[in-house]
Amino acid sequence: KNTGLLRHAWDESCKQEWCEKDTGRSQEVWARALGWYCMALADIIEMLDGKYDSYRERFEVLAKKVCPAVLRYQDPDTAMWYQVMDKAHIGKNYIESSGSAMFVYSFAKLYRLGLVGPEYLEAAKRGFDGIIKHSVTVKEDGELCLHHTCQSAGLGKSSDTNPYRPADFEYYCTGEPIVSDNLHGVSPLIMAALEIEFPGQMAQKKYYLKKGEDLSKVIKENATKAAIIIPSGEYESGPINVVSHTHLVFEKGACITFKDDFSSYEPVKTRWEGVSCYAMHPCIFLNNATDVVIEGEGLINGNGKAWWDYIRQWKNNGRKEGPSLDVEKTLARLNPGFENQPGGGGGRPKQFLRPALLQLLNCKNVRISDLSLKDSPFWTVHPIESMNLCFKNLKLANPSDSPNTDGFDIEGCVNVKVENCAVDVGDDGIAVKSGSGSQMTGGQKAENIFVNNCTVKSAHGGFVIGSETACGAKNINVSNCVFSGTDRGIRIKTRRGRGGCIEDVKATNIQMDDVICPVTVSMFYRCGSTDENLYSTEKQAINDATPEIKNITVSNVKATNIKSCAAFFVGLPERPLENVQIKDCNFEVTKSYNPNLEPEMCQGIPSSTYRGIRVINANVKFENVGVNVEPSYQVEKL
Repeated sequence: KNTGLLRHAWDESCKQEWCEKDTGRSQEVWARALGWYCMALADIIEMLDGKYDSYRERFEVLAKKVCPAVLRYQDPDTAMWYQVMDKAHIGKNYIESSGSAMFVYSFAKLYRLGLVGPEYLEAAKRGFDGIIKHSVTVKEDGELCLHHTCQSAGLGKSSDTNPYRPADFEYYCTGEPIVSDNLHGVSPLIMAALEIEFPGQMAQKKYYLKKGEDLSKVIKENATKAAIIIPSGEYESGPINVVSHTHLVFEKGACITFKDDFSSYEPVKTRWEGVSCYAMHPCIFLNNATDVVIEGEGLINGNGKAWWDYIRQWKNNGRKEGPSLDVEKTLARLNPGFENQPGGGGGRPKQFLRPALLQLLNCKNVRISDLSLKDSPFWTVHPIESMNLCFKNLKLANPSDSPNTDGFDIEGCVNVKVENCAVDVGDDGIAVKSGSGSQMTGGQKAENIFVNNCTVKSAHGGFVIGSETACGAKNINVSNCVFSGTDRGIRIKTRRGRGGCIEDVKATNIQMDDVICPVTVSMFYRCGSTDENLYSTEKQAINDATPEIKNITVSNVKATNIKSCAAFFVGLPERPLENVQIKDCNFEVTKSYNPNLEPEMCQGIPSSTYRGIRVINANVKFENVGVNVEPSYQVEKL
């Protein structure tokens, strides 16, 4: 009565040796016993819905009664719970991981079910962090180990050969082994992790979107509580915000089409063509969101034609006009000095900073799968400085002549998988970037990017790194892909002033057909600047803005119907390409040759009619490489 906690066991007859003779209760409060009780309450309450409401109410009363007592005994230092819960810091009592994980799970789940207040979710988060800090270690190979788990505890005699278990304080603290990686602890820790990190995915409830509802509002109200289902049908929408712990499911036949009213996309602080600035609100925006799943066989339609027509008209008229629309003038005011910011060909001087179709900014733990995305106003899928991302079974399609409609632009992200995706777009297919300009100092490097079993058609490049490379890129792996009709296949592009180190890039098992040039690595990329000093073939002083490219391996590439040259490698005279290896590759150029098809968009590098592998300011090694011209490669001096 003085704690509100429940004892481990009770004997109705009051005859067991371990129990109090007047009450039948065991002597102590064992954390794991009470943990199982709390977990069971949370699970049963979720199951008992609808016609079982009368039963559910009884369990809700029990949960609301026990939770405050458990919360009172959370250790303030570690945020975990003691083996004997109400006797902290006494004797050999210890912080115990399995019971702690059980309470974390129970608090988080009961909060998601609406039965306890936010203080319990905060306690669960602190408890989860406490377990990770105090009871989890990580081996060199990444394996996790959970420690401080009571192996087992019981009452009375378990067998004729085992000692009697008196269930007193000394027994709980010293009478059972304290072990690591015991399933009594590992299992509730996994359940707690799922409930803390992915409550929206754990929820059994579903909310079905109705025609005319504001999807951003529906997402905000149901995140953590229910999966949001978009039924089959057509839905028109303005920009959508997706918050943490969202589970968004598109049913087959569901289609969201975005409005092409430019004024609907109010400015947000983001990154646009590598520069941190204000731009139009992305069509779907995940901003500082964690633990999100968006999935289903639906369609996201960016309705991009009006956007493309407007920017094409500006480009075709010589790009002379500055900001004229209200939204452009607003962005110009929000982006002082935009005239001097670095950029590509997307329209920065006009400040017509079009929205990406799907953008993630500073996000963590996101999986997007099985969707089709088409007709993006600008870049299609654009994650920025996010980590632990998985893009799987996506289909990205924009017309081949649509301006700046890249497929994937993975910018400054860590731990990214792109698997089984089909990309057919009007610019680079799958690109890795890391920001542009001196403002990116201290920004996040693109690292641990894995692209596997993808197809790319029509794009300017199949797989691309750059040209925004200020923070560098490392450990990039591309494998088992098909590039058809792309201008370039594997494409790495940067220039002076972009900075950053691109290193440890591997591309293997790539099939290419009908490409201008299958492999290009260039440090003379011309788009976005007319400064002649950037393209000088004379050595320049090396500084922080001098890019670096090293440790590139391309293997098992077969490329047919190559329209220009077999491969193109050009480094800076002051910083050549280092340690480039081409192995077990076969390149077949076409018989006909069009001199207007340049292998890469360079400035300062003279054109050539040679159609093998061009090597300029580069340390390149070849092993078992076939080219259907002689010589197979040519080292050029400028």
